[in-house]
Amino acid sequence: MTHRVHPFSHRLGIIRDWRSRWFGVQGTYQAYLKQDVLLREYLEKVLKGNYISSIEIERGASMLRLIIKTSRPGMIIGRSGEGAAKLRAQVLSFLHKKKMPLENTELKIDIEEVRSPESDAAIVAAMVVEGLEKRLPFRRILKQTAEKVMANRDVIGVRVRLAGRLGGAEMARIESIKKGRIPLQTFRADVDYAVARALLPYDELGVKVWIYRGEVFNKQAQTKHA
Repeated sequence: MTHRVHPFSHRLGIIRDWRSRWFGVQGTYQAYLKQDVLLREYLEKVLKGNYISSIEIERGASMLRLIIKTSRPGMIIGRSGEGAAKLRAQVLSFLHKKKMPLENTELKIDIEEVRSPESDAAIVAAMVVEGLEKRLPFRRILKQTAEKVMANRDVIGVRVRLAGRLGGAEMARIESIKKGRIPLQTFRADVDYAVARALLPYDELGVKVWIYRGEVFNKQAQTKHA
């Protein structure tokens, strides 16, 4: 048995919060869970290429709120909010098509900007996928990505890993690059993690990114050590 765990779920309730938050929701757990999963998959597909960091969902008794964090908010919002209105209509149409209409529930979509995209694992993974799908040399992508991430003052360590038929080779293999340190077993270590897939003509390539942004202490610990 290995000791590998998902870096996000490993820190839930310590320095991470759930990406689906429900308050006073009445109904079946299975139905809401299915709706959340399908909504995330649909939004990731529709907004591909917009450097999405995360999609968070909040539910209330009469409200459904989608929080989309991206480094390109202007691309999604559009001129005078046309893009946001179109996205809202697409989400409502998708839910109606899947026979999950929002009865007596208001849909809100908030688009938040990620200030430091080079320190966000999901956005860095999207950058790597974009380079691979443009058929750039994978070793150059690995090196340039690691250097670009480490140039950010918030980042202490980064690791990027590619897996699959790299360069169109017959046999699949793994290539990775690591700079700095990444303490995966430390609970207070702010390790951001993301997985992505690059779709190429000959195969799919898997991309994994770990970014370490230092340790997180709560206010009590900070005052105690001060």
